[in-house]
Order: sequence, then structure tokens, then C-alpha cells
Amino acid sequence: MRLKLVPEDTSIPFVAYRNIAYAFSILVVAVSLALVFTKGLNFGIDFKGGTMIEIETPEAADIGAIRSQLNGLGLGDVQVQTFGAPNDVLIRIQSQGGEPGSDQEVVALVKQELGDEVQYRRVEVVGPKVSGELVNSGVTAVVLAVALMLIYVWFRFEWQFSIGAVLALVHDVVTTIGIFSLLQIEFSLPIIAAILTIVGYSMNDTVVVYDRVRENLRKYKRMDLGELIDKAINETLTRTTMTALTTLLALGALYVFGGEVIRGFTFAMIWGVVVGTYSSIFVAAPILLLLGVKRDWSATASSPEPGKKGA
Repeated sequence: MRLKLVPEDTSIPFVAYRNIAYAFSILVVAVSLALVFTKGLNFGIDFKGGTMIEIETPEAADIGAIRSQLNGLGLGDVQVQTFGAPNDVLIRIQSQGGEPGSDQEVVALVKQELGDEVQYRRVEVVGPKVSGELVNSGVTAVVLAVALMLIYVWFRFEWQFSIGAVLALVHDVVTTIGIFSLLQIEFSLPIIAAILTIVGYSMNDTVVVYDRVRENLRKYKRMDLGELIDKAINETLTRTTMTALTTLLALGALYVFGGEVIRGFTFAMIWGVVVGTYSSIFVAAPILLLLGVKRDWSATASSPEPGKKGA
């Protein structure tokens, strides 16, 4: 017996709620942008520069004691957290700026304070110039991914579909950045990777719905467009919910048991799956009704070639 979260014969009028969905989405995007410009993001060492030291203690690490020791050095923002085993510790210290080599001096001070009892597995120093380049590269990667998705959907479907898909992607990216600003979760390179993954997941979800819309345009040439879009969403609803649920189950396990190091990445993915599923149904698909999809392009695509007789 197959597991079905949604009956096959659902007829939920998604398009009827499009104005509520538009208003809600516009509000969420506006709030997200306002948070980013007023509250800002809690950039990690990758983006603001600093020192990262990974150590292994002989026994289970006393995070409070290590944090107190390092705070006494007057190095500014110091973050100490465990990951993996109880004796694995990750230390992040903000960039000291000033003269060249100041961050190397920080490493020497930390080693002197913690002594030889701990094992130093990894030491990384990110300078302000490198961190600035990483910010630019991250933004460029996200913008380029969205632009390429627009071109892909334009060639595969029509311009109306590409506009709808890109609006949904922008919605997902902006709201993801907004939730990170609201909760002040550390924003680092793995989060950029998560956002790019969200772009791919959301686009895949949207294309599934669009494929069914195009198929229905060919099958039901006189059906009202709103009714046709509702039919397409309902027909793909089982696949959409099952994909989202199985992905969330895996991500939930990673969030709970994966440790602090990947918690930000996992949180971004969980949020992205939820908001990506929402945008595919309530943003990307109803936009087609607003833009007015042509009803004759599908007929042209399925018409016999010149010189050949139709069946």
C-alpha cells in the first residue's frame, strides 16, 4: 500500500487565494529587506575576517571555562562551541585589524593561554581583503544562478513562466536572508551554499508544476486558465508534499544531531524547503494568470511540420 499524504482527487482552489498570497509575500519580502538594511546580518569570520582555531581537548570540553579564558585576553568577539565529539571545540575570534600579522599574534596568545594539553587541529586566518572578496563572490553566485534560471525557463517554456519562476526565486532568497537577519544566526559561506541549493530546489518544484500547466494547456484548450492552474497544482500536490516531507525529515535529523558547525546551513535548508514549496504553489503558478499565458503557443508546438499531413 502506497503512502499518500494528499488524496489524488483534491480540488483545492489555490488560485482563489492568490491575492491573499500576493499580499502576504510582498509583506514578508518588504519586512525581510527592512531587517537587512536596518538590523543587518551577523556575518561570520568568512565575511568579516578573523581567526578560526579547531582544537581537541583531552576530555569533554568545558566550553564555559574556555570562553572565560579567551575573553580575558581582550580580543573582542570570541565564539566557542563544540561540534562532533564532546572534546572537539571550534574557536572563532574577530579580526583584530591594525598591523599585518596581528591575527597571527592572536593565535600565539590563544596557544599560550590554553597550553599544550590541547591538540590544535586547524588554524585559519581570513583577512579583511579576502573576506570582502568572498562577500562579492557570494552575491555574484546567487545573482548569476537566478539569472541563469530565468534564461533556462524562458527557453523551456515562455517568458511568462520565466518571470513567475524568477519572482518565486527572489522571494525565497530574500526571505531566507531576512530570517537570518531577524534571528541573527551567523551568516557564512555555508549559508551561501544553502541559498544556492534552495534556488535549485525551488526551481525544481516550480518546473514540475509548470510542466503540468503546459500539459493541461494542450489537453484542455477551452478550460478557464485559473481552473487549469488549480488543476495542475492539485495534480502535482502529492509529489510536492512527499518530496518536501522526506527532505525535511533528513534535514530535521541533521539539525538535531549534526552539531553546531552545520546547524546554520541546516536551518537555512529547512526554511528554504518550506518557503520554496509555498512559493511554487502560491507565487510562481498564480503569476501565470496575472501575466496572461498565451493559449495558442502549445497548439503551435504540437502542430504537424510543414509538408506533413496531420493525423
